[in-house]
Amino acid sequence: MKVIPSLKYTDKHTWVKVEGEFAYIGITDFAQDQLGEVLFVEMPEVEDELTVGDEFGVVESSKVASDLIAPISGEVVEINEKLDDEPEYINEDAYDAWIVKVKLSDTDELENLLNSDAYEAGLE
Repeated sequence: MKVIPSLKYTDKHTWVKVEGEFAYIGITDFAQDQLGEVLFVEMPEVEDELTVGDEFGVVESSKVASDLIAPISGEVVEINEKLDDEPEYINEDAYDAWIVKVKLSDTDELENLLNSDAYEAGLE
């Protein structure tokens, strides 16, 4: 399984890429592999507020529907519309196929996320 050292992770198999006051959120390579072929991604609306630990969407695959759990809190400023037409892009490149872009409301929450080594260790 591929992990990216510059990203933060959760034990719920989401990743976070921080860029200034914004963060991109997606699912990990491990998650997409476990799900199988992704058929549909249910995303929140722009301006929705995410709260850490709460559900913010669903990834549906040929095997299962899996809830997306917010790794951080903030306001959704953009959704990845490419996933409306090409949900399978998550299978092709899980770390490029971000799901939402969020304006961070509490950067201290980032301290609770895992680094790539800790996430990878949890998979073994």
